[in-house]
Amino acid sequence: MNKEFLYSPWRLNYIEGEKTDDCILCRYQEMDKDEENLIVYRGKHCYVMLNRYPYNNGHIMLVPYLHLKSLHELPKEVIEDLGSLCQLSEKVLIAAYNCEGINVGINLGRAAGAGIDEHLHIHMVPRWIGDSNFMSVIGGQRVIPEAFEKSWQRLHQEFIYQLQLKK
Repeated sequence: MNKEFLYSPWRLNYIEGEKTDDCILCRYQEMDKDEENLIVYRGKHCYVMLNRYPYNNGHIMLVPYLHLKSLHELPKEVIEDLGSLCQLSEKVLIAAYNCEGINVGINLGRAAGAGIDEHLHIHMVPRWIGDSNFMSVIGGQRVIPEAFEKSWQRLHQEFIYQLQLKK
């Protein structure tokens, strides 16, 4: 394997998947099927969903309801809600997964790595020391041991619990 490149073959399903003209992040938010669509929490201006092509267990995306592609386009109240949601999501991920760290990232534009570049979203990926195992290092495959249904239940319940603590 060439050490000058970072390979992520587990993302091939996403790349080769069915392409549609509409925005998947807008489509999911309008349906009344949160569990099926992996939406674990809905706020006033944003929602949180599990990433369908995760890099780790508990990989979530924070998504504004507004279909905009850059931070400077978002109204102040949406930015504030997104920031508060980041804080809440950090608490949720630590409580639900006992993670030792969290990667937080925004890819603005296709050149920056955005898979869905027309609708801004923030990735939050729980991390543990030594979480890169032999499957991803040697075999080039990512192993996600927790089923989406279990992750959804775990995170949904933790969002409810954390919000009750705030009251």
